[in-house]
Amino acid sequence: MSTLKVLRGLAAPTEDGQRSPILMLMLMAFAVPLSFAVWRTLLDNFAIQEVGFTGREIGILQSLREVPGFLTFLFVFITIFIREQRFGILSLGLLGLGTALTGFFPSAIGLYATTVLMSVGFHYYETANQSLTLQWVHKSEAPQTIGKIMAIGSFASLAAYGLIYLSRYALQLDYRWIYLIGGGITTAIAAYVYFTFPMYEDKVAQRKELVLRKRYWLYYALTFMSGARRQIFVVFAGFMMVERFHFPVLAMTTLYLTNHVLNMYLAPKIGMFIHKWGERRSLLVEYIGLIVIFSAYGLIAMMPVSMAHTMFGLPLIGFAAASLFFLDHAFFAMAMAIKTYFQKIADPADIAPTAGVAFSINHIAAVCLPVVLGLVWIHSNAAVFWIGAAMAVISLSLSRLVPRHPEPGRELVWGSAVKLPAPAE
Repeated sequence: MSTLKVLRGLAAPTEDGQRSPILMLMLMAFAVPLSFAVWRTLLDNFAIQEVGFTGREIGILQSLREVPGFLTFLFVFITIFIREQRFGILSLGLLGLGTALTGFFPSAIGLYATTVLMSVGFHYYETANQSLTLQWVHKSEAPQTIGKIMAIGSFASLAAYGLIYLSRYALQLDYRWIYLIGGGITTAIAAYVYFTFPMYEDKVAQRKELVLRKRYWLYYALTFMSGARRQIFVVFAGFMMVERFHFPVLAMTTLYLTNHVLNMYLAPKIGMFIHKWGERRSLLVEYIGLIVIFSAYGLIAMMPVSMAHTMFGLPLIGFAAASLFFLDHAFFAMAMAIKTYFQKIADPADIAPTAGVAFSINHIAAVCLPVVLGLVWIHSNAAVFWIGAAMAVISLSLSRLVPRHPEPGRELVWGSAVKLPAPAE
């Protein structure tokens, strides 16, 4: 209900007659899943059933998808010629266009090409969105506000899954038309935002060069490991559900839908948890949970598919994997602690250039891992998830360096950070 209230407020002007920039961010957050959730939910079934992909091709596809993410360091140079806000909106439109075209090219080359187009829009939008959010939202409100924005995105994902149910099962539409509808709505929302919202003035002038600072190294390391971990889930968790356990489109849509129902409820509460308990404790909870989840994935991948046989026509062991799928996705919201940690330690003028650099660092592993792990997958599904558990162990070690109260000059701590006094208000 609270999510619906926020959505109803999107069009309401502020006291000075202008719409709030935070409401603009929320509206764009609503637009993204209408393309991306449709693209991702249908991808494994579309790739396997229509294009004939195996683990090798899906690995190549996901690596190509992450190349634009690796190149987001160019964001800072692009914003020399076009303002961040306008570029973010145009990128959102490109995300919609790439998604809309996906179903019209059911071949390996066609899927690779439309995926890259969609990905360029998605990654540059996400870079602009992260930069603008950290600039426009006060530090004291950032975790809660980011949590609310994530909840809006989850609400939009429900609409996307409703679109899939209606289009695929009620109207019996082909993949191409579902992709076209989802991508078309995103493009329409981008156009509405472009022509309706004013251009907001920057509170702090952002540097127009690449920024790599020694004192941000822990943020870079956490970002790199986050990108590596995310690829295991995004590429192989869903692929296992389809390839190994033969989940149809209906079952995969139900999985993603349930995930986002949970995220609508959990994301704001996780934001409040981070605000109350701090980034250090939040990251420790996340990575301990991920170690357990990836280890359990590895055990399930080693079990016979026929174990305890079927329920609703699907292997029972597949339902155990689905439970881990829910838990894994729930921990995604915890990653906002990395963003708020950076916001607390950063020079305000570094936020935009560092957003691009951070996305590039996040995608170094994303470009390489899917292809490499796609080859590992062919020989051992379980090994991919054991590698994920090892990555979570590394992330856990790094998170112990985060101070309880990070700020400029207190970016990390060697040893226990729990006893550090809070900084003066």
